[in-house]
Amino acid sequence: MASTLHDLVAAELAEPVDPRVAAMAAAIAADYPGAARAVLFYGSCLREQQLDGLMLDFYLIVSDYRAAYGRGWFAVANRVLPPNVFPFEHDGLAAKYAVLSEADFHRLNGPEAGDVSVWARFAQPSRLVWAKDEAARETAVTAVARAAPTLLGYAVPMTASAEPLDLWRRGFALTYASELRAERTGRSGSIVDTDPGRYRRIGAAALPLAKAGRAADWGRFRRRGKALSVARLAKATTTYAGGADYLAWKINRHAGTKIEVKPWQRRWPILGALTLLPRLLWRGAIR
Repeated sequence: MASTLHDLVAAELAEPVDPRVAAMAAAIAADYPGAARAVLFYGSCLREQQLDGLMLDFYLIVSDYRAAYGRGWFAVANRVLPPNVFPFEHDGLAAKYAVLSEADFHRLNGPEAGDVSVWARFAQPSRLVWAKDEAARETAVTAVARAAPTLLGYAVPMTASAEPLDLWRRGFALTYASELRAERTGRSGSIVDTDPGRYRRIGAAALPLAKAGRAADWGRFRRRGKALSVARLAKATTTYAGGADYLAWKINRHAGTKIEVKPWQRRWPILGALTLLPRLLWRGAIR
């Protein structure tokens, strides 16, 4: 009997991780007592199974933004332009974590989301490394299980090949083109090639649940995604200590550039980010 998509996602999310990852996730959750519901680990460090010297990526799922922050700017910013992103260090490892409410995490993994940023990431492998309780775990699994059908549904009208892996590759290529990304061309295809068996299994279960999108949707995703990337970058300079240096490090790592952040860009991070962006685009460091 074929496994359901929910079962496949639940099993993948439950796969073990390096104990240091689990410890960091628990430490992140501990900073949000009463609000933290789940912590997910994803991204290049998970795919490459490499931690030291890199920046780990997490999503912290909270009950709601008022519970997470109280009243004030952080709660407003997270609600109006999700997610908020913060740096974190624990036991010699560096990370960043994005904060979403359970309601936003569910919505942004589905076809009703206005941009690709969440479902594009959670259509890829991730791990649920901390959960408040079984109800929180089940809520996270249900949300993540929406991501693959969303990506595949939007990829269908843009893909001529009937080969399932080609559908995944095309979908990831389109999502990469819908955000400002530092990774080199071809990175989206390598995601699938890292574990083609995984994408065949998930694809077989997800495609029957996918709601086909329209080719025109991608023009909207690109316009909105680029604008949101700039807006989130500007917002992050108010929440992310050392954000300019992290941005330069990430771009240099993925694009092979040697961008250096100037002292005035650290003092005036929003202005610095806005003046840096045209140079990065012109040099092809981000696309």
